[in-house]
Amino acid sequence: MSWDEDLQGREPPPSLETLIVPRVRDLGDGFHVRRALPSARRRMVGPFIFLDQMGPADFDPGRGLDVRPHPHIGLSTVTYLFQGEILHRDSLGFVQPIRPGAVNWMTAGQGIAHSERTAPDTRAAGGRLFGIQAWVALPKKHEEVAPAFVHHPADTLPIIDGEGIHLTVIAGQVHGGRSPVRAHSDLFYADAKLEAGARLKLSAEYEERGLYLVEGTVEVEGTRFQPGELLVFKPGSEIVLKAESSARMMLLGGEPMDGPRYLFWNFVSSSKERLEAAKADWKEGRFAPVPKETEFIPLPPDDPPAPVRYP
Repeated sequence: MSWDEDLQGREPPPSLETLIVPRVRDLGDGFHVRRALPSARRRMVGPFIFLDQMGPADFDPGRGLDVRPHPHIGLSTVTYLFQGEILHRDSLGFVQPIRPGAVNWMTAGQGIAHSERTAPDTRAAGGRLFGIQAWVALPKKHEEVAPAFVHHPADTLPIIDGEGIHLTVIAGQVHGGRSPVRAHSDLFYADAKLEAGARLKLSAEYEERGLYLVEGTVEVEGTRFQPGELLVFKPGSEIVLKAESSARMMLLGGEPMDGPRYLFWNFVSSSKERLEAAKADWKEGRFAPVPKETEFIPLPPDDPPAPVRYP
């Protein structure tokens, strides 16, 4: 599909570098995701190497999410929910419910395993699950840090409120707010809600900037964009976003990565050899187990890792 087909006759704004319209993928049981990153058009935005919209999915009583234990290296995972709840368990022994507006920041570094499930009480009641999962690639000097996990409740995150804008700073610094979440690279990540008619300026502070539209419609330089679209902007210009209706979007980006990354399954690395070692470690059971879990996701077929390059 070409840029023109994605734009569907719309005029591309001068500030727009790339538009990504991810397809909806059904993972089973009616649970859908939209994978905006990586894409053939743009593999990363700053250090963000993976961006999935989860749901919205409505689970009947007795049903829920069951992502069995699986491994990661060379990245931090960021889970952020709009609705619902996920129970996180990892090989460090952390057990943490994730609820709307809170941040789970898990740094894999040299290696961690975790599961993501619907807790028994939530499963019994049923309900909706809706959120975003992102992966942030680690700089080379931090790729092999010790694994770590931190949880930040919603009321610990900075909020910028006024003129029809309600913006939560999830990580990094943006619009004068700085998140308490510790990241290993210069980045920004925010949840912005705009009332109809509100305008939000996205400054040129960071070289790489993206906007993933979750709900509503926004206008950029006279062109309208719809939910499920990832806009990647050209460096250097200040951008004004106008909400045509009430809208919600994720703002993300940062400085370019320090070289290409290879991506295989849940592993990210600047070295193909390191990916091979991680694959062997998972296959041979050398990752630390997740307490109270008896299942795991097997290593997928051994396809060659594709380089994830800038841009």
